[in-house]
Amino acid sequence: MAIFDTLSISGSGMTAHRKWLDAVSDNISNINDVSATSEDAFKERFVDVQANEYGSGEGGVRVAGVTFGSGEGRIVYEPDNPLADANGNVKYPDIDLGDQMTELMIAQRGYQANVTAISRATDAYQAALRLGKG
Repeated sequence: MAIFDTLSISGSGMTAHRKWLDAVSDNISNINDVSATSEDAFKERFVDVQANEYGSGEGGVRVAGVTFGSGEGRIVYEPDNPLADANGNVKYPDIDLGDQMTELMIAQRGYQANVTAISRATDAYQAALRLGKG
């Protein structure tokens, strides 16, 4: 394990948490998108993260991709909506705001933890350099 692996591992964690924050904010911003019942509703975004194998020379994590939830949505009766079908129904995404806010807080805390780890490692490396100056 190289001496500066802490920086790259925490940096990869920051990247993963930032992508997670982006996906959650996208879900929250589209939670009230309306679509016709004949179309798919907005599909919730999920970030897939995998651990990097240390034997490959890397530590930390990487974003493996993004998956999408169901476009089925939930049917709501809104006869005044211009997208309503003949029965007065429209489709909203099936996204729970409470779940999204929880995900947002978890991702934010993870991002902050990685920032703190980088800051402390940098301070430790600088202190070690000052010791060498005598």
